[in-house]
Amino acid sequence: MINRNKLFSELFRSFLEKFIDVEAIIVSDFEGLVIAGDKREGIDIELVSVLTTLVNPLLSRIRDEYSFRQFGTGSFDTNEYRLLFISIDHERILSLILKSMASVDKISPYAYFLAEKTAQILTAEDGDLIQLAIPDFDEEVKRHIKLKDQICNIEESSEKGCYTFKFIIVGDHEVGKTSLIRQYVENKFLTDYRATIGLNVLAHSFEFQGNSLNLTLWDVGAQIFFKRFRKIYYSGAEAAFIVYDLTKRSTFENISVWYQELTDFIEDREIPVILVGNKLDLKEQRVVTREEGLELANNLSPEGVSYIETSAKNGENVGDAFKLIAYHYLLRTKQKERDVINQQVVDEINKILKQTFILELSFITPGPGMTWSPGFQVISELDQLGEYSKVKESNSERLYAYNNGLILNNFLYDNFNLANSDAAFVIFDAREKEHVEPEWKNILLKIIQKIRQKRVVIVGIRVSDGHQWSRLLEEFQIEGDLEEKLVSVLFLKIGEDYRTQIYNDLKLMLNAIMQSKVLK
Repeated sequence: MINRNKLFSELFRSFLEKFIDVEAIIVSDFEGLVIAGDKREGIDIELVSVLTTLVNPLLSRIRDEYSFRQFGTGSFDTNEYRLLFISIDHERILSLILKSMASVDKISPYAYFLAEKTAQILTAEDGDLIQLAIPDFDEEVKRHIKLKDQICNIEESSEKGCYTFKFIIVGDHEVGKTSLIRQYVENKFLTDYRATIGLNVLAHSFEFQGNSLNLTLWDVGAQIFFKRFRKIYYSGAEAAFIVYDLTKRSTFENISVWYQELTDFIEDREIPVILVGNKLDLKEQRVVTREEGLELANNLSPEGVSYIETSAKNGENVGDAFKLIAYHYLLRTKQKERDVINQQVVDEINKILKQTFILELSFITPGPGMTWSPGFQVISELDQLGEYSKVKESNSERLYAYNNGLILNNFLYDNFNLANSDAAFVIFDAREKEHVEPEWKNILLKIIQKIRQKRVVIVGIRVSDGHQWSRLLEEFQIEGDLEEKLVSVLFLKIGEDYRTQIYNDLKLMLNAIMQSKVLK
């Protein structure tokens, strides 16, 4: 059984705590009868009731100006208060009593959110999910900026992680935006249509490709009089659905308008966007073909956007639609992470070159051929380092010389020259092995002998998940040889997802070079 009084009490109390300029919140009918409300101490509830009663004639005239004949909103001032009111439906009104100097513009975007949650409570049925947390639009923007600017720390063992992102859903009214969300989050479909009043926000968490995803889903009202608030609602968004109705061509024709609004209102225009054709279950009423949808998706932007068709009623492809947006978000986020780490590697190399003018790095990998040398490949693919010449390139040795003074070497186990190297990076593949190969210790000792004193050796041991890496490490036993040569040797575990991890390993190698006596 739904306890509406408890829900209203929690919602209104949270709202009053968040906005000190709000003196009272009242839900009333068109005859002035109070249905629910809350107020601060010292506020006369009878005065509030009188004020809300005065709203009704004015609200009726305002509401009749709108094509849907459902919404009306406005504000007026008395000597002591400001009154902001929003119609919930034909019978009920949400009124906010504000201090005389309060900013209506600042509170209005949140008032629509409050109105939508009020409508949900009034129409809720047993089992309905009603999330009452009040969003903070300013914090959403700050969180997004922090996400864009922060250095993303990737765990050494994998690329998996925990991600939180804001996801907005836009499109014409009655295309099924709210129904898509409810089908996804609650596995429910409501047959009675009710337009979203401005904004509805839901939180949802799920696992995807080994990553933990925490979404805040922002269902944005489509009515034109909400447009001035939509820029506020869009701020900080990191992914978007644009939804249209497969049975109503006008909603399809308006997709370009919604896409343009997104690009105008969202600071970061490269967010993943999915075009969603909804109401797939109404096959006989369909007027927009799949080919038309795909063509529009390809033409919306130079890179195109993804396209999927769904049925919020029977759930067809709904889960896949949300997985698709999660995939694009993760793909883009991980690319940003790699870009950040790429730049860090470049910065570290340039920092060393400012002091030494020449930096020679050697990578030693197993044969046959030079098919797998991730450290060498990563650095050689960094365009920010400038141009280089391939001085030597064969099946047993590669030497690249950069214009900025960087020199990259790639050798095989049985033939390497470290006479001028500042660091050597060797990888041993111990996957599915219980012990280190006897030759590996000999190769490592040979590297220590050939490299100059006070240089750096990085030893990457590639292992399978769950492998006893520490036991393999103990079998090398090279402490005595290090004392004689004064070479820094660092052992690193390289897991299955080595591609991203190798950037962090390179950073560690470059930091070790900076700390070595070579540069002191």
